[in-house]
Amino acid sequence: MIRKFLLIVSLCFIYIYNAQNRIDKAIENLETNYSQEKVYLLLDKSSYLNGEDILFKSFVFEGYRLSSISTTLFVELYDHDKKLLDKKTVLLKNGEGDGSFSLDENLLENVYFIRAYTPWMANFPEAFQSIQSILIYNPNSTNKLEFNTNKEWTAEVFPESGTFIENIPSKFAIRLNHKGSPADNWSGYIIDKDKPAEKITQFKNLDENVASFMITPQRNKEYQALIEDSDGTKQVLDLPSVSESGVSFQVNSTKDGVNYKIKGIKLAQNLQDYRIVGTTNNRAVHSALIKKPIDEYSFNIEPNVNEGLNAVLLLSVFNERDMVVAERLVFINPDQLKVQKPVLKGLPLNSTPRTENQFEIPKVKEYDHYSVLIKNFGDSGSQTFNNQNTILSTLWLTGDLTSKIENPAQYFLNNNNSEALDALLISEKWKRFDWKDLLSGGKPTVKYKPQTHLSYKGKLALNSGGLASTTLNLLIQTGDSKSSFFQTVTDEKGYFFLENIISNEPLKISYFLNADAKNKVSVPTNLTVAFQPIVNFVPLKGELPRSNYHIIPRTDTNLPQEMARALTHKNNKMNVRKNEILIEEVLIKKDRIDAKSKLNKELSSGKFSSMNAVVFDFVNENQNAMSSSDILQWLQGRAAGLSFRRDSDGTNTPFIRGSVATIYLDEFPVDANILSGITIGDIAMVKIIKGGLVGNAIAIYLRKGNMASANEQLRDKKNNTIILNGYDKAVSFSQPVYKSTSDNDVINDTRDVLYWNPSISYQGNFPIKIEFINNDLAKKFKVMIIGFNEDGIPLFYDETLE
Repeated sequence: MIRKFLLIVSLCFIYIYNAQNRIDKAIENLETNYSQEKVYLLLDKSSYLNGEDILFKSFVFEGYRLSSISTTLFVELYDHDKKLLDKKTVLLKNGEGDGSFSLDENLLENVYFIRAYTPWMANFPEAFQSIQSILIYNPNSTNKLEFNTNKEWTAEVFPESGTFIENIPSKFAIRLNHKGSPADNWSGYIIDKDKPAEKITQFKNLDENVASFMITPQRNKEYQALIEDSDGTKQVLDLPSVSESGVSFQVNSTKDGVNYKIKGIKLAQNLQDYRIVGTTNNRAVHSALIKKPIDEYSFNIEPNVNEGLNAVLLLSVFNERDMVVAERLVFINPDQLKVQKPVLKGLPLNSTPRTENQFEIPKVKEYDHYSVLIKNFGDSGSQTFNNQNTILSTLWLTGDLTSKIENPAQYFLNNNNSEALDALLISEKWKRFDWKDLLSGGKPTVKYKPQTHLSYKGKLALNSGGLASTTLNLLIQTGDSKSSFFQTVTDEKGYFFLENIISNEPLKISYFLNADAKNKVSVPTNLTVAFQPIVNFVPLKGELPRSNYHIIPRTDTNLPQEMARALTHKNNKMNVRKNEILIEEVLIKKDRIDAKSKLNKELSSGKFSSMNAVVFDFVNENQNAMSSSDILQWLQGRAAGLSFRRDSDGTNTPFIRGSVATIYLDEFPVDANILSGITIGDIAMVKIIKGGLVGNAIAIYLRKGNMASANEQLRDKKNNTIILNGYDKAVSFSQPVYKSTSDNDVINDTRDVLYWNPSISYQGNFPIKIEFINNDLAKKFKVMIIGFNEDGIPLFYDETLE
């Protein structure tokens, strides 16, 4: 969706063209053709046991707002060899959806990956799709996961805006790329190659990713950065060569806006005809054209340039030949993050085991629903806990930047380090578009166009040949809903379309033609309908991301603490389910006995009542009798003492305990050969009576009125039904109910996920009430609440409560 952005234009030294120049056309191309999406998946956990369920909530953004481009999200599960294990199609409503994976019990312990993307995202580089690693443990695997404690790293050096000019103070960022565990502390200094013993300036890491320093270079000097971590690992980097001329571009972001200063050094016409363009989310929000031969120009871009939302701003400097000569990423207003935070009522929480806890989320204006996750906060157990990527860091950073960033969530906490974020952005490049392509008129190849929900292309054929210009009738049923009628006409090749399918149940589709002189029957022999999705899953071509874990031989059965808890919980669930199944079986058996008894009383008179009788219920129970030619054939071998003797004319005569048994139909005596004309689907009950008032007898009762049958015979054997998949439905999250007998059998409740609701809404102006049951361990609770309003302002609560 294209929105109108406020385009700030510097009036100082600006000349307004009557016609578009190349850059204006490139900006129009950018805004028209480069709308893109990004995905954040909130998982209920970061590590799982084999056989567990993965629950997830998806948020899809176009830039810095929930997207209206896509209504479908594809989510896939891969193993470490890039083998696709499972895939889900998720319904998106205003950019949000939820789903789940049920892990196979036979999955080996290893690192696995979840990939998420929309059909629209498949038109752009895979690097911008969401691929995140998860750990799956299996105590029965021959190998086990081990965290890579190796702190191997490489470093790179980046001058601000890409230029390094003599006698101009320049800011640099040092970026570490970790191959294993991040280095705790590292530092370094800058030297002149000719004077290696003299430290020109020193620096210390701002976080595990970056450090920064300032230096004023001199002509004909060569500079180096010497970096060393706390373990003594070192690396020497050459700084770029010092230029005698060029453009210096310095940027500073504060609460008052983004201030930039551009200097031209030894340029033929100074900065005349240079242009500065600012873009956020592939939209131009600032443009300045310098028409005088000055050597210095500065400007302050207002902080509300992106409709007041925080964002990454790309500033590009073009020379008089429309070539990019300097470029810089900067974050708008990093010290004033525009995030709502609810004030919860009902705190503190009660940590008493198995107690019902509750709190309220009061009504926050312009927010109508949230995603809520509550977890036991104990030992994290795995180092992935320290490598967080929250919805804020995805929205503002990692969703648009493809390089690996350690612990990106740290840049958007209450105590975030804006200097570190700025250094990080100096070391990054914006790769969602390329100015050279835009200036030449290049456009992305759109192979996968957005569809309104699920859409299928169908083909109607007779004897494999497409039926052109033919009216096709479809009866469509989803789940337990009533069938709906849909009529369409095929094109010249026999194709038609079925669009805007929103169901999360499979679709049962029966197809018919109009019966006329040409088509005398509605379903002719060899009439077929075949469907294929208009947009489907797209194979992963690139490599999976690197993981900080590797596999080693298992020498013990030990598991990380959170997985040991998960294993106990898994065993608890299995035991509870066994008890529930036994109870269900007892109840079902009792219900069947009660239903059979009721049917017997309804159909039998007192004369046919007997304490020594066997009753077969065809109304409430499927007796699997459809393969039998008649009821007497089905009865053979099913009742003790009942046998049959075939006469010379082929008639079966029943005997009970050696005596001929009388056959009754609705309590009237009949010959056995009459039964061959009665279909099993018309029978309600059969009663084998041994002795009693009627002696040895077989009493057969027919269905009456609207009496159903669990043994209905198929009368229409034409194969004119197709099943189409709808959206995948997520498994339900369940909490224990300790008032129930089965849950009370749990000895040690070790659940880590205490509450999960991917979308809970306000009812009027009443607060949202969150209720959950404690486990036996929790002393602290990790509470996460996420929501968005129509203006794109996130509501985010991520706190540890006691």
